[in-house]
Amino acid sequence: MPIITLPDGAQKTFDQAVSVLDVAQSIGAGLAKATLAGRVNGRLIDAADMITEDATLEIVTLKDPAGLEIMRHSCAHLLGHALKQLFPQAKMAIGPVIENGFYYDVDAPESLTPDDLVALEQRMKALAKTGYAVKKVMTPRAQVIDTFKARDESYKLELVNDMPNETEFGLYHHEEYIDMCRGPHVPNMTHIKAFKLTHLAGAYWRGDSNNKMLQRIYGVAFASKQELDAYLTMMEEAEKRDHRKLGKMLDLFHLEDIAPGMAFWHPKGTMLYRVVEDYMREQIHQNGYEEIRTPFIMDRILWEKSGHWDKFKDNMFTTHTEHRDYAVKPMNCPGHIMVYNRHLHSYRDLPVRVAEFGTVHRNESSGTLHGLMRVRSFTQDDAHIFCTEDQIKDEVQGCIDLVYQTYADFGFDKIEVKFSTRPEQRVGSDAVWDQAEAALEQTLRDAGLEYDLQPGEGAFYGPKIEFSLRDCIGRVWQCGTIQLDFSMTQGERLNAVYVGQDNDKHHPVMIHRAILGSLERFVGILIEHYEGRFPTWLAPVQLVVAPISQSHSQYVTEFAEKLKKQGFRVETDLRNEKVGFKIREHTLQRVPYILVAGDQEVADQTITVRARNGDNLGSMTLDALLSHLSADVAQLGRNQGQPQD
Repeated sequence: MPIITLPDGAQKTFDQAVSVLDVAQSIGAGLAKATLAGRVNGRLIDAADMITEDATLEIVTLKDPAGLEIMRHSCAHLLGHALKQLFPQAKMAIGPVIENGFYYDVDAPESLTPDDLVALEQRMKALAKTGYAVKKVMTPRAQVIDTFKARDESYKLELVNDMPNETEFGLYHHEEYIDMCRGPHVPNMTHIKAFKLTHLAGAYWRGDSNNKMLQRIYGVAFASKQELDAYLTMMEEAEKRDHRKLGKMLDLFHLEDIAPGMAFWHPKGTMLYRVVEDYMREQIHQNGYEEIRTPFIMDRILWEKSGHWDKFKDNMFTTHTEHRDYAVKPMNCPGHIMVYNRHLHSYRDLPVRVAEFGTVHRNESSGTLHGLMRVRSFTQDDAHIFCTEDQIKDEVQGCIDLVYQTYADFGFDKIEVKFSTRPEQRVGSDAVWDQAEAALEQTLRDAGLEYDLQPGEGAFYGPKIEFSLRDCIGRVWQCGTIQLDFSMTQGERLNAVYVGQDNDKHHPVMIHRAILGSLERFVGILIEHYEGRFPTWLAPVQLVVAPISQSHSQYVTEFAEKLKKQGFRVETDLRNEKVGFKIREHTLQRVPYILVAGDQEVADQTITVRARNGDNLGSMTLDALLSHLSADVAQLGRNQGQPQD
C-alpha cells in the first residue's frame, strides 16, 4: 500500500502499486490529461511506470522544464516514425534533445532535400493528430537484438553491443515504429503540437571522421504554437543579423579555409575591434589593474603543473623543438602566475591585479566552428587578482560592478547570472572547494543578485559566476566569468606566495575574471545586436564627408581633417558620383553621419548633416557639429539596447 507524498506535503495512500498517471487522475482529470511523466524520489519515470512503495512524486507537465525536454525527445521519435514511413530503407542512429529542439542522425539511401523536410514535417503532423499512445516495453536483451536485426537497424545493434551488462532495454512503440531509449517519453501524441523541422546537416557516426557520414535532421519544438512562432520570428531576425553576412557586407572581416577558426580582420573590422579593446583597456586602468603580456608558447611542464595538460591536452596545439615539448597557450592564467612570482610580495602589496589581452588557441573540432562565435584563435580580456581571503568579497564585488558597467556601456541591460559549483573532474580538496564555493556564493548574496545554480559546471580549479547578456531579439550570450581559485597557486602547482603579517609565507587566492570573454565573439555579438548600426562611439567609421561636386572637394577635405584632429573617425568620398548615390551607399554601410557640402555650405562655412536613420539635421558650423557629436559619443551604448535606426 504505497504512500505517495506530493510536493505540497499532501499524502495519498493506494491499496496497490499505482502509476504516475493514476496518481494524477486521483487529483483531477485536468492534471491527468496534462501529465507527461513523473519525478519519483527525484528520478524521472514514464507516466505509465508503476510505483510500488512509499515515494515522493512530482507530476511533470509541459510547464516543467523537464516536461518540455521530454516532449522534444518524443518529437525525435515522431520524426523517426515519419521517416521510416516515407523512407523505409533508412537506418536510425541517435536522436537526442538539444537546446530548443532535437535532431536525428539517419543513414538514408539517398540525400535528403529541403522538400523532403517539408514532407517529413507534414507526415509528423498527420501522425501527431491521431493522438496515438506511446507504449514502453521493457524488453530482454536477446529480444531487442532480434527486433533490430529483423528491422535491419545496424546502428541500434551497435548501441546495444556497447552496453554488454544491460540485460533489458526500454523499447518505445509508436504504432509500427520501434525505438530504443531510456526515456521517459510522452504517454501519447496529443502532447506534441508545436514543432518544425528546420534544416539538414552532415554528421559522422559517433563524431568520428573515420566513420560513415550520416544525415542529421534538425527540428525545434515548443509547448505552444505561440512560443514556436515567436522563436521562428526571432530566428528570421537572427538570419538578417548574421554577423558573417554583415561582416562581408560591411567589409569587417572574413574567414578562410586556409586558417579554419581564425578571422582575417579588414581595416574597418580592425578599427571596431580596437575600439572595443581600447574601451576595456581604459576600464582596467581605472580599476587598478596593471597590463602585462605573456608568451604564446610555453613548455609542457608548465601546463602539467597548472593542471591544464590533464584537462585540455586534446584541445591544445603543440610543437616540439630541441628535445622539448611546447604548447600554444589555451589559457592565460599560468603565465600570469609566472609574472606574479618574479617578485616576493608582502600582504601589504595585495591585491595584485594583472590584466592581459591574451591571445589563446584551442583546437576546437572543425564541426563546431561558427564565424566569430566559435573559433580556434581568440583574444580574452583576461585578468587575475592575487589577494588574501579577507579581500575576496571586495575584489569579487569590484569585478561584478565592472561587468554591469561594461555591459551597460555597450548597450546591454538584461543580464542573467549563474553560479557553477565543483565538477566531477577537479583539482583541490573538498575542504578547499567548500571554502571557495561559500565565499563566492556569499558575495553573490551580499550583492543582492538573483542567480541560477549550476551544480557540476565549475572550472576544474574552482567555482565560477557566469554572466550572460540578452540581446535585442532575446538571445542569451554567455560572456563574463569570475572564478575563485584556491588551488593553482599552491606549492604542488605553481607555488605563488606572499609574506603575511606573521612573516610566514602564504599562498594567495587567485581570482580569474573576464568581462567580455572572447573579444572576437563579443564583436560578433555586437554586430548582430546592432545589425551593424553601431552607436557612434563604437562605429568603425563615424562620419563620411562628401562634396556635391568636384569644386567642393577641397573644402570637404579640409573639414574632414578638422574632425580627425578632434579624434573622430572620418572618411571622405570624393568620387565623381551623384551625391544621392553616395548617401544611399553610406547609409547601407551603416555610417552614423553623412556630411554634405555644396556652394551654400562653402559660403557659410558650414556642413549639412544627415543621420543614418534618414533624419536631416540641417546645416551646422564645425563647433555646433563637434558639440553634437561629443554629446552623442558620450552616451556610449546606454539606452541603445534597442537600436532605433
